[in-house]
Amino acid sequence: MNSSPRRGTWYGIAAYALWGVFPLYFHALRASGAVEILLHRVLWSLVVCGVVLTVIRAWGQVGDVLRSPRRTALLGTASALLAANWGVYVYAVNSGHVIEASLGYYINPLVTVLLGVLVLRERLRRLQWAAVGVGAAAVAVLTAAYGRPPWIALTLACSFGGYGLIKNWVGGSVGALASLSTETLTLAPFAVVGVVWLELSGHGHFTDDAPVQGLLLASAGVATVVPLLFFAAAARRVPLSTMGLLQYLTPTLQLLCGVVFLGEHMPAIRWLGFGLVWVALVLLTVDSLVARGRGAPPDDAATAAAAPTSAAAASSSS
Repeated sequence: MNSSPRRGTWYGIAAYALWGVFPLYFHALRASGAVEILLHRVLWSLVVCGVVLTVIRAWGQVGDVLRSPRRTALLGTASALLAANWGVYVYAVNSGHVIEASLGYYINPLVTVLLGVLVLRERLRRLQWAAVGVGAAAVAVLTAAYGRPPWIALTLACSFGGYGLIKNWVGGSVGALASLSTETLTLAPFAVVGVVWLELSGHGHFTDDAPVQGLLLASAGVATVVPLLFFAAAARRVPLSTMGLLQYLTPTLQLLCGVVFLGEHMPAIRWLGFGLVWVALVLLTVDSLVARGRGAPPDDAATAAAAPTSAAAASSSS
């Protein structure tokens, strides 16, 4: 392995590890509600994106996107899914559902494969169908374990998968930074109005007497953009299959954060459900590796499942 792939692997590990410890970060922000955290995350992410775009002189990339009505409309729709993903994730962390949130990112590859079938009319191979079947069994077991469908996990997985599908339609001509900048720019007017209303109504925490909460809220931009840049650097240097394997670091660390650090309970039946999910992911990964070994061209769903869109992962994130 030469230095560039090795460096790329470490960039990938850094990105997924940072996303994996997001529960601890958002737990530290729990004095603010999920809505306020979401609003500040949008605003400060846009600020950080603007600084980076200025430093690397890449504002032209955003201009190119905005001059295309189709790409602007698609990224505007993606921004709504991104906001939903971010908001639900923060709610999950601060309401004691970190484990269920991690489940959402475990099952996301399975949702992505299903979207490929339902929306893109792709045909699945046997192992992919087996993975989907085991995944469905896992959801059934977890529904019994929770006494309800795992709505948080399903919402995160579907919003994440839908976001990736739209980014697939946008195409690879829009870079990760330009894409996130455009999406946060779309959401910024709503975020500004929301933050102003919260502060004027006395429900905001940015200007509390203690500066810690305000600084933590402002740091949301850096926390969002830095792992995204690490991911982009990794994606340019390492194979897609490597990124596909590294992605499971994020929900694994999230699961550990929930169990070890935040004290969430994990009964045996939930472990059984998670175990079925892991079996499904092994089947999906084996299928992808075998297909690549045979030289088969990867379909869009398999590609998206192997390496999910980075900006959505940031909500894991986001």
